[in-house]
Formats: sequence, C-alpha cells, structure tokens
Amino acid sequence: MVKTVNREHLLMELYKSTFPTVAKYVAKMGGTLDDAKDVFQDALVIYYEKAIAGNLVTADGKAYLLGIAKHLWFKKFREQSNTLPLDDSLEQADEAEQHISNSKVLQFLATAGKRCMELLSAFYYHKLPMKDAAEQFGYAGERSVTVQKYKCLEKVRDTVKEKSLTYADFIE
Repeated sequence: MVKTVNREHLLMELYKSTFPTVAKYVAKMGGTLDDAKDVFQDALVIYYEKAIAGNLVTADGKAYLLGIAKHLWFKKFREQSNTLPLDDSLEQADEAEQHISNSKVLQFLATAGKRCMELLSAFYYHKLPMKDAAEQFGYAGERSVTVQKYKCLEKVRDTVKEKSLTYADFIE
C-alpha cells in the first residue's frame, strides 16, 4: 500500500510540474488545451508503464515525460496534417490561386525596375534556363544572371517588408 501512495504522489508531482510545459509546447505548435491533455495523459501512461517494468534509463522524470509528450505531439500533428483528402487539397490550392491578385503582385514586382521584371518574368514565367537568360540579358555567365535574379528578388522583398505586407494583402 505504501508503494501505491508513493506512486500516486510521484505521478501528481510530475503532472503538476510537467503539464504546464507540455501545454505551452502543444499550444506553440498549433494544438489546443484538449490536445495537450490527451498527449500528456498518453505520455504519463507510457512513463508509468516503463517505470513499473523497470525500463526507465533516466533519473529525471520530468525531462523524460516532456520528451515523450513532444514525440507524441509530433506524431499526432504529422498524422493530422496528412488526413486531408487529395481532392480537397487540390481544390483549396485552386481557390487560393484564383483569389491572388495578379495586379497587386505585378505592382510589387514593378518596384524592382523594368530590367528586373523582365529577368524575373523570363526565369519564372517563360522558364528560360539561366544560360539562355545570361545570353539574352547580356550577362557574362550563368552565375552573373543568378546573382542579378537574387538581387531583383531582394528588391521586391525589401519593398514588401518596408510596407509590412502579408499574404492577405495580395488576396482580392
């Protein structure tokens, strides 16, 4: 009977000291309080079974329990993200493409300048290989045109950052 009371006390102490950390982790990773409770309960059961079987290799129960909970959450999160049917994900992708405002995107691309816009268009829209782009735009080689393409993209990124824009700003 004494061992049972000690086990209960140990489990309660682990629960009190570890659950808040697990709840914060799960919340940070996009889960809810109920998700955290589920994951923690499963982790506690695994920990308890290993302790009873004598298979614990660590003296720090809190760290071990936290590790189990993180592993379980990662596994659950990965399974949840894979449950969306392919047809639904394709429909969502099509909807997202339809609602992006091409004019807004073009506005920000234009801030990089005409030459940058032509280079980016040749690479991304016309799928022109770097070697051909180098010849067409008068660069010494593929490396030069790659560097210029990067600089053009940085100009656009800087404009977007400067205006503190988000993905939502490009949706109609």
